[in-house]
Amino acid sequence: MHPGALLDLATELLRAVLKLDQPADAVLSAFFRRHRALGARERHTLAETTYTLLRQRLLFQHLAQSGSGALERRLAMLAWQGTPQFLRGAIGPREQAWLDEVTKIDRTALPEKLRHNLPDWLAAALRESLGQACAGEFWPLVEALGQPASLDLRVNVLKCKRDEARAALAEAGISAAPTPYSPWGLRVEGKPALNKAAPFLDGRVEVQDEGSQLLALLTDARRGEMVVDFCAGAGGKTLALGASMRNTGRLYAFDTSGHRLAELKPRLARSGLANVHPAQIAHERDERVKRLAGKIDRVLVDAPCSGLGTLRRNPDLKWRQSPKAVAELQGRQRAILAGAARLLKPGGRLVYATCSLLAAENEEVVQGFDAEMARDFEPLAAAELLRQAQVPKADELVAGPWLRLWPHRHGTDGFFAAAWRRRD
Repeated sequence: MHPGALLDLATELLRAVLKLDQPADAVLSAFFRRHRALGARERHTLAETTYTLLRQRLLFQHLAQSGSGALERRLAMLAWQGTPQFLRGAIGPREQAWLDEVTKIDRTALPEKLRHNLPDWLAAALRESLGQACAGEFWPLVEALGQPASLDLRVNVLKCKRDEARAALAEAGISAAPTPYSPWGLRVEGKPALNKAAPFLDGRVEVQDEGSQLLALLTDARRGEMVVDFCAGAGGKTLALGASMRNTGRLYAFDTSGHRLAELKPRLARSGLANVHPAQIAHERDERVKRLAGKIDRVLVDAPCSGLGTLRRNPDLKWRQSPKAVAELQGRQRAILAGAARLLKPGGRLVYATCSLLAAENEEVVQGFDAEMARDFEPLAAAELLRQAQVPKADELVAGPWLRLWPHRHGTDGFFAAAWRRRD
């Protein structure tokens, strides 16, 4: 494709993405469906330019003020992730001169807001979540959130061991190393065509962030038990729980979204699991839930949340979320946790988790549950549960009694989890 034509497409794409009325990945998918003739390299350039802009939106919008022409075109030039030579072929002498001048600006001397590229409310909330003792970690956290996430895989222990999966990936030309915490995890270099590799196609490995794997390990579902993944979504943690159960017992995958549960079906077919029972529910008080009250051994509640722990993958979320939305989510999280808790039989384990970094969705929800349910539920120490699940360096992963994962500390998405035992 001619350089000018690709830059025009980037301009068109950014105009759509910056409306911020849909998730960026959905906008990209729709855009690529309309432009099926694009090659892999062109798609990569457009996608990475989009995500680079979303990560540094405030900075690039500030720098673009000095130029002329369509704003989205200037933003595309600033965020360009193709080769510089290709971009030079797409722009004229005046644009090149402007771009050269802008790139000379000392960005370290710019105002703080243009360096962290976060909405004011979110910057304040992240500082609060880190706490005064860890205030110096704010900028390392910002840097980590501004980088693309690694590609993590979970080895399906029902089908093979981690070393065997690693060797099979190597045969497919994919280099992978064990993750530092999850005994099921492999971290892959680059962005290989995993969906064409035999270990993926036959279900020996699944894509899953290491942090997400640790939530399943914290739940510690076992052979023959009755287990519920209460907010299963597309089923990543469901599959991990089912393998942990060695395909025995009964595992319910509940979610209010039938569309998301439908995404579980092909993954379930690859996994070899036969103990999973997906079910769409209307809400946490659904009759299907009531019928199981007091009968379940383990419940994992990966609650709907802001997703702000996944900014490495979904940088548009910081522009699409708001304090009002977080407050509304907290109300839903409290209700879902209370509803899921009714499922547990005496001695059963309850795990509440989010992929958020915000105390409002994490510690505040857990402390409210503790205050209301102290008579029925005993808090458990996450570090001890992780050690029992053979997770190395478990003490590095906790804050007090809770699992607390930070991208800058642990190389995972941001996750939080708390666990309880239902009293006898």
